[in-house]
Amino acid sequence: MTINGWEMMIPLAFFAATGVRVANELGAGNGKAAKFATTVAVTTSTIIGLFFCVVIMIFHDKFAYLFSSSAPVLAEVDKLSWLLAVTILLNSVQPVLSGVAVGSGWQTSVAYINIACYYIVGLPLGIVMGWIFNTGVTGIWAGMIFGGTALQTVVLGIMTVRCDWEKEVKTLYHL
Repeated sequence: MTINGWEMMIPLAFFAATGVRVANELGAGNGKAAKFATTVAVTTSTIIGLFFCVVIMIFHDKFAYLFSSSAPVLAEVDKLSWLLAVTILLNSVQPVLSGVAVGSGWQTSVAYINIACYYIVGLPLGIVMGWIFNTGVTGIWAGMIFGGTALQTVVLGIMTVRCDWEKEVKTLYHL
């Protein structure tokens, strides 16, 4: 989780920057630039996320040495490293798409999507996988990642791809 927290600082910066940039471009009446800023931010953050995902997968049995030399801890981290890699990749895209949504004024929709993805799908899926299927922390984490973060990323991605940026400008100016 510490490594995820360290890496998460990058997409959170993209979240803030993208939200401001998209809002500024829409406010300036430039839908094409808002779309371009979105594409650049999502692509750049995804590439960074892929880099860290690959690093975690390559060093899956080594990076825990940063924090512990305990054999049981090292074994558990090695076992869970694939989930960390997927988490890092998804958490590189989802915040940027959230920044686009915030910059576009879709905060209410994002709040409902967040509640649905995490609390209606992700949390129950994690509970079922972790306790009912007896997979423990792996099931809880996988349920939250695939039912929460992945689902929210897909929904926000669809919203962003389907967005008519020129229409967003016209809506903003009530034209």
